[in-house]
Amino acid sequence: MPILNPKRYTVTAALIYANGPIHIGHLAGCYIPADIYVRYLRSNKKEVAFISGTDEHGVPITIRAKKEGLTPQEVVDKYYAQIDASFKSLGISFDIYSRTSKDIHHETSKQIFRDLYDKNVFIEETTEQYFDETAQQFLADRYIVGTCPVCANPNAYGDQCERCGSTLSPLELKDPRSMLSGASPVLKATKNWYLPLDTLQPQIENYITSHGEWKTNVLGQCQSWLKDGLKPRAMTRDLDWGIKVPVEDTEGKVLYVWFEAPIGYISATKDWMIQKNGTDAGWEKWWQPETNAPEETKLVHFIGKDNIVFHCIIFPAMLMAEGNYILPDNVPANEFMNLEGDKISTSRNWAVWLHEYLEELPDKQDVLRYVLTANAPETKDSEFTWKDFQTRNNSELVGIFGNFINRAVVLTHKFCEGKVPAAGALEEIDQNTLSQLEAFPARIGEAIENYRFREALTFIMDLARLGNKYLADTQPWHVIKTDPARVNTILNIALQISATLAIVSEPILPFTAAKIADQLGLAGQTWPDAGKPNLLSAGQPITGAKLLFEKIEDHVIEQQIQKLHDAKRLNELEGKVVAPVKAEIQYDDFAKMDIRVATIVAAENVPKSKKLLKLLVDIGSEKRTVLSGISEHFKAEEIIGNKVLYLANLAPRKMMGMESHGMILMAEDKDGSLAFVQPGKEIWNGGTVN
Repeated sequence: MPILNPKRYTVTAALIYANGPIHIGHLAGCYIPADIYVRYLRSNKKEVAFISGTDEHGVPITIRAKKEGLTPQEVVDKYYAQIDASFKSLGISFDIYSRTSKDIHHETSKQIFRDLYDKNVFIEETTEQYFDETAQQFLADRYIVGTCPVCANPNAYGDQCERCGSTLSPLELKDPRSMLSGASPVLKATKNWYLPLDTLQPQIENYITSHGEWKTNVLGQCQSWLKDGLKPRAMTRDLDWGIKVPVEDTEGKVLYVWFEAPIGYISATKDWMIQKNGTDAGWEKWWQPETNAPEETKLVHFIGKDNIVFHCIIFPAMLMAEGNYILPDNVPANEFMNLEGDKISTSRNWAVWLHEYLEELPDKQDVLRYVLTANAPETKDSEFTWKDFQTRNNSELVGIFGNFINRAVVLTHKFCEGKVPAAGALEEIDQNTLSQLEAFPARIGEAIENYRFREALTFIMDLARLGNKYLADTQPWHVIKTDPARVNTILNIALQISATLAIVSEPILPFTAAKIADQLGLAGQTWPDAGKPNLLSAGQPITGAKLLFEKIEDHVIEQQIQKLHDAKRLNELEGKVVAPVKAEIQYDDFAKMDIRVATIVAAENVPKSKKLLKLLVDIGSEKRTVLSGISEHFKAEEIIGNKVLYLANLAPRKMMGMESHGMILMAEDKDGSLAFVQPGKEIWNGGTVN
């Protein structure tokens, strides 16, 4: 059953691999939703620990290190600094953003493993696992790729298929191959320690079924695993990079990254205490329930859907077996966000990277937070497009939200000397508006408490629309001519709506909310104050109007779209390899080819053809017509006068009703572009190539 009135909240956001930058899929999946939830709780004066960090072990780190020519430690140091800075710039308000490479994490992970080991929880088994004979190394799941048994993706990993999302084991892959050498791995015996999920299944089932309030996508994935029957899962791996197994005679073995990574939430909490107080004393209240108050702390994990099984089954199973920890009360996992009609892919460089966004679109942190919340993949996969980003900014943030705040402030300076006017007698429209205003904070809060952040944002925008409609209906710019006292009441109410907007929008738009609060002179008001008609006192000065949002022009969006396609193209080129050498020929075969130097003396486009140019080439003894498929690479007028190599004895061929006699020799570059093959110095037309 869910915990309804906890004394405190432990809120975690997924520990991301420190093997690359943060992109918008990560943000929409868990980090922005988690930050919205935490900011809302803090505004309601709740006691909260907001915990996250980087996962700095596992095969993705070593793969990146190999690719960049760095050590694993250099890789995690590089990306931890970048990710941490990006989160801070976006306003993600962690209490601690820690690292799993810290000593406190190694100590905590080893302690929990050893506790389970001493309680005889683990099963010690010798099994056959894939081994790369070329690299002389056992292969962790992510070092093995092969064909997915579910969707036939030929590049599925040994633990998961990124195309269909299926969780796999290496032995399920068809045609497996090593990512280290490309060779087909062999099976070799090795000893590891397994968590007996099969024997723990009844406890896990009771735990899952007691949380019918969880999101359907989360429950559905959990129930699918339970229906198939849980199996023991290895909690150690044969690797060099990671946390050494705290058991004798285990050289070359480390803790499975999905055993120790979620423990990172616990060790990060200890790290937080150490940074605050110099000692980890006090971490227990966030993780270990008191005997007489087991439901004082509510644990909520924010993750993406690819981490559901680990946070809802494996980590809870570990905590159950250990026996001294609270279990997750909710795991509001989101689905995936796609990008411009395609799946976000770090390997294909098809992503909007946060650090680049912050550099190229400075002061637009809240625009990104807004758009990713409005399009959040809460119940199904969603889509980010730059055109939608532009439309939401220009039509909604500029045209509705920013427009209302600006009008209220400008009119106050114009008609009320820049001070909050006193409200007079209320008319029916005023009473109706104030009644609606009072109801909004509770509606928005209920949506946030139930992890419906898109709905909360809709209500916030409806409140801004209420403000715009109120001004449009009351028309203070006309009323001022006949009834200045009435204008005072109208603008008092408009400013009270603005003040409530500053409070209720803060979880989603923290930078904007701070600007509004500064304009209005709000000081310390929190969620319980929102919606009240006296948030601002009469006579309180209001600073001059400042635009909260600016329109984004077409050229800015076009640049971002082009950048995406350029990055994808460059990535594809990086993956290209030199074509293999063709089958052997004898010298006599080559000697049959009559290759000569020629000069292009005329060139023109071939009507009704996109590819062909009609060339006239001088080969010394005569001039010949050649049809060449190069018009997509060269303009006719630009190539006249070029010296080229020409295959003179190729049999004539008819194309587009014309005869082509011979062939111009071209070289194709990595990106598919063509270049003429030319002699290294001025050679007379007809000179032969031997």
